[in-house]
Amino acid sequence: MKRSRINEIILESDEFIRSFGIHLPPFAYWSPQQLVDRKEELSALIDARLGWDITDFGQGNFPSLGLVLVTTRNGSLENLRNGGGMCYAEKVMISRHDQVSPMHRHITKAEDIINRGGATLAIKMFESDANGELNKTAPVNIATDGIPRTLSPGDVLQLQPGESVTLLPGNWHEFWGEGGDVLIGEVSTVNDDLIDNIFQQPIGRFSEIEEDVDPVHLLVSDYEKWL
Repeated sequence: MKRSRINEIILESDEFIRSFGIHLPPFAYWSPQQLVDRKEELSALIDARLGWDITDFGQGNFPSLGLVLVTTRNGSLENLRNGGGMCYAEKVMISRHDQVSPMHRHITKAEDIINRGGATLAIKMFESDANGELNKTAPVNIATDGIPRTLSPGDVLQLQPGESVTLLPGNWHEFWGEGGDVLIGEVSTVNDDLIDNIFQQPIGRFSEIEEDVDPVHLLVSDYEKWL
């Protein structure tokens, strides 16, 4: 993706998020230089990879295969392993109309995916087999707004604004905005996008960036280079 397009997406995304009365944390608006100047003070924020994440999953077709994410809080894997402290994470996401986040599962993370507003959030789901591979015959056990449900393999769950689904490690899922753009909330155990995403197809988690202009705001994938 070109950096110029990423800059545009961030501005468009912030406007979309604000249209629902939601405001992002101050760090979402800091410039790269502000982050560099304060990097010692912000080591916990940097280590937790809080901030913007614009991805086309390395495929170069963001309108069809992509996602906007902002990680607003995130604990540590050490706390999660020890069973105490900050064991949770939160994200704000945007799935555009018919823009797919590809089929994947998580090794450790359990998550609630919440339709915060906009159109229908469509989620296609499968269960894992004993080896963690996608199982096309097993029923899928989930909960929607705290109510247990069993889906047939490959069923598409449709969440209206305010509705949510709880996904546990091993639940394969892909999702998209159906009928329009969707503002999504994610509340989960500690998030680690570097190692905890298993995709059905061999694709990347982050975008390859063509630096045609300077960044307006850094992405979490920029932190290693800049900070």
